Order: sequence, then C-alpha cells, then structure tokens
Amino acid sequence: MRSRQYGPDLTPPWKKQQPAPEVAADADLVVEEVTTGFCGAVVRCEKTAQGPVVTLEDRFGKHRVFPMEPRGFLLEGRVVTLVRPSSAPAPQGPARTASGSIAVPGARARVARAGRIYVEGRHDAELVERVWGDDLRIEGVVVEYLEGVDDLPAIVRSFAPGPDARLGVLVDHLVPGSKESRIAAEVTGEHVLVVGHPYVDVWEAVKPSSVGIAEWPRVPRGQDWKTGVCEALGWRPVNTGAAWQRILSGVRSYKDLEPELLGRVEELIDFVTAAPDPR
Repeated sequence: MRSRQYGPDLTPPWKKQQPAPEVAADADLVVEEVTTGFCGAVVRCEKTAQGPVVTLEDRFGKHRVFPMEPRGFLLEGRVVTLVRPSSAPAPQGPARTASGSIAVPGARARVARAGRIYVEGRHDAELVERVWGDDLRIEGVVVEYLEGVDDLPAIVRSFAPGPDARLGVLVDHLVPGSKESRIAAEVTGEHVLVVGHPYVDVWEAVKPSSVGIAEWPRVPRGQDWKTGVCEALGWRPVNTGAAWQRILSGVRSYKDLEPELLGRVEELIDFVTAAPDPR
C-alpha cells in the first residue's frame, strides 16, 4: 500500500492566524502592546542580539521596551506587526497642523472676524484649541465657551448675527428629543448654525485608546458623569480638573478624536468662514 504524504503543518486553514499588517515603528506612533496593555508613543527602535525591540513612552513619561514580535501591537484597535523604519529618509510632504490641514509656516494670526464659534464648556474650548487652534488663528475665528446651553437664546439675541457675522455653536449631547435639541431649533437660522455630538460630555469624544483605557465607562443615570467616570476608572482622588488634563494630554491631533466630533467642528468652521469678511 502506498503511504500518504502529509506536510508538517496539519492545522486546518480556517484556524490559521492571518498575518497582521506591517507598520513602520516611526517616532511618535502611538500603539498598545497586546499582552500588557501598555500604551505609548514610539521613542526609538533598536537591534539587539535577541531581535529588534521598540521603546514606548506613555503619557506619564514612563518608558518600556518590548520585542517587535508578529501581531504584538494594536494600532487604533487593529492588530499589527511593528517593523523597523527604513533607514532611508521618507519623502517629506507639507507640514500639517494638528487638524490635518497644511501648515502655513510663519503665518500671522488674522484679525478676528465678526463671526464667532461658541462651544458648551471650558473643556470643549480647550479641546478645539488643541486640535484646530492654528487653523482658527489663520482664519481669524474666535472660539468662546458657554456656561450652559440654557444661555444660548440670550447670547444669540445679544450677538445679533448677520450676513457678515455668522454664529456657529457646538453643543454636547445633541440628540432628538433632548432639551439641547429644542433650544437649538429655537435659535437656528440663516446666520446661526447649531451642531452637536451625541456624547454626554466632550471627554467621550476622545478615543479611549488615546487615553490608555479600553472604553469609556457607563455611568448610571442621576450620577454626575465626570465623577462617575473617575470613580469607575480608579482615578483617585476624584478631581475632574486633573482628570481632564490627563485626557487632554493624550490628544496630539485629530486622529485622537471620534469622527462624530471632527465632522461637526469642521462644519462650524466652514460655516463661519463662508461669511463675507468686510475687512
């Protein structure tokens, strides 16, 4: 009887792991190591006797070294294999701002337009400044913050928007049937645009991976949301101001924000800058 020849690997095809995409471990690339959950930016890559290793720095400045094993890291939630960057310098494209726009070296801030963008809360204003600040200064758009959406009708009346002075407003938790949606409908007009994201607070608009957490906790109805988040994540003592600085430090560019916020801010900037500038 003729013997049947088998290859060395008897694993069924459907059980074999597919190779992960290879990603160059360029400086400042933010990844998460799969076994430890350590999240940080690439500081350097080195060749050792045991193989290539990468050094990551987390948001607190702590460094850890990991072997660059296949399927060893997560990039924006996707399993990847880190590889050493090419020794040849990559072609340099135009410099970009944190929002992804082409940077204008040496550009001076423009005199402020009559139009404005209002955002609901100081944290929202700081986040918009972190990502879109360079763009807004070039366009001459000033961002101010609301103490609360209840003040919006009075602010709109006082502002007196017009063709050359448009008003854009970013509101938290703008969902159908909410108090925010009713107020937005009351003030929206030809020269006023109110948009919003679906999150209870702008903290949630920052991607969890950028903060070094798996997901944003669910906070029971009736409990202060920020306090509930700090308690659920074990951020003690509970200090929402310090917690926000911790979150904001993880935002390096638009890539650290959820699309639901990105699109709304870009929409407001387009709306305000579309008004004729009388200067």
